[in-house]
Amino acid sequence: MSDTQATDVEAPVDATTEPTTESPIEPTTASTTAATTGSTDAASDSPADSTDEGAAAEQADTTDDGAAAEHAEKGDKKSRVRQLEREGEVAADFLETLLDIADLDGDIDVDVDGDRAAIAIVDSDEGRVPRRLVGTDGKVLEALQELTRLAVQVETGERSRLMLDIAGHRAQRRSALVELAKVAIAEVQESGMKRSLEPMTAFERKVIHDEVSAAGLVSESEGVDPHRHIVILPA
Repeated sequence: MSDTQATDVEAPVDATTEPTTESPIEPTTASTTAATTGSTDAASDSPADSTDEGAAAEQADTTDDGAAAEHAEKGDKKSRVRQLEREGEVAADFLETLLDIADLDGDIDVDVDGDRAAIAIVDSDEGRVPRRLVGTDGKVLEALQELTRLAVQVETGERSRLMLDIAGHRAQRRSALVELAKVAIAEVQESGMKRSLEPMTAFERKVIHDEVSAAGLVSESEGVDPHRHIVILPA
């Protein structure tokens, strides 16, 4: 081979020479960006999520508190009814014993009227209840009621406000008092002047007070027993 041909041949590339290339993008940059974005999103979502969770928790607590209060109220009412029923049972036993000792006829009815135990001695198949147990103007009835309340208090340890009726006296008296109250209320509304009523028992005064209140007027009790009475005031 000639020298000219020899110079035309390319020299082989040295295998040990490293090729020049562009530096690749570091993968950590993308990862870091994504992580930063994710953290930002999470941070921006976090307060709202916390607020929603707090509101939900508060609403749940309020609902639970309301349900608990309602449950407690129902429990209190049931407990009160049981207490009144217990008062009625004790009162009935006391009055039955009293009737047996006095050899008097009469059956005992027990009920709950509002926030009181209601006891009634009524006519039985064996005979009528002696009206002398009511007495003049219901004075004997009032005394028997106080004795019965004391008997219940001794047995239960709680002060009783039970109401005792004998031979329908209170029921009849209530009807008469309602009519009396209506007449007095009409007089006060027409004249614009206050009206004083006759002395009454606590039971009778309560009937009048209830009727006056229902008519939109005001009534007051004045004096001391046995002269305590009601004054109806104009609006």
